[in-house]
Amino acid sequence: MDLKDLSEKVGGLLEKEPKLIQLPSRGKVVFVGDTHGDLDATERVFSRFLKKTNTLVFLGDYVDRGDFSKENMDYLLQTKCDHPGELILLAGNHEGYLPKSFSPANFWEALSVQEQELYGTLFAKFPLAVTSGNGILALHGGLPDLGALERINRIQWGDDQWDRILWGDFVESDEEFPGNWGGRPQFGRFYFEQMMDRYEKRVLVRSHQPRAPLYMFNKRCITIFTSYAYMEDRQVAIVDLEKEIRTAEEVTLQEI
Repeated sequence: MDLKDLSEKVGGLLEKEPKLIQLPSRGKVVFVGDTHGDLDATERVFSRFLKKTNTLVFLGDYVDRGDFSKENMDYLLQTKCDHPGELILLAGNHEGYLPKSFSPANFWEALSVQEQELYGTLFAKFPLAVTSGNGILALHGGLPDLGALERINRIQWGDDQWDRILWGDFVESDEEFPGNWGGRPQFGRFYFEQMMDRYEKRVLVRSHQPRAPLYMFNKRCITIFTSYAYMEDRQVAIVDLEKEIRTAEEVTLQEI
């Protein structure tokens, strides 16, 4: 399937999905961190975890840094066509190059203008977060400041709340807003706890920030990566959707 046909088919599927997806109450969810052109990582995840009893949630950043960005992205898109209900592709900041450019951007810089437009239009349809009835919220980077979690569905591609979700970093600081590092807004403990309590969620699962500790904020936040672009150990996070989750230590980490 060529890129135009693939983007149209996946685009049609994504248009039926809300920006905030509610996970099922049964089975398991497998969270996959940044893959960044690591096609081998994606293939390993699918071979081990793509089954009817699982929902796979990729947390964004599928392109750039690695050597097989286009192959990785196209493989994910094709698998989304084949398994639309079992695979969720969340947006990461590296999918948002058109509204906010960055470096490195080897995937984007290798594309023609037409290809950039096709991918950019498609990525703007990606959902931004998933949530579950057992206390989990998952997204790429930081938490938005909204009156209610469901308002994620109103976020526009490229706006301030989009920027917080895709670019936001967390810092173990008592300051609410410790600063802005290289265009990445930073949020401290008070902000994290205020937003999580407002949304009535216990644990945040995210990726995006390679320098972040595995656990933060009294083990209510877990940051994972699934790409050799960052570290030798590639991990996924698995949650049983039928059990209440109170701390990030109850999330099962597994190397692929």
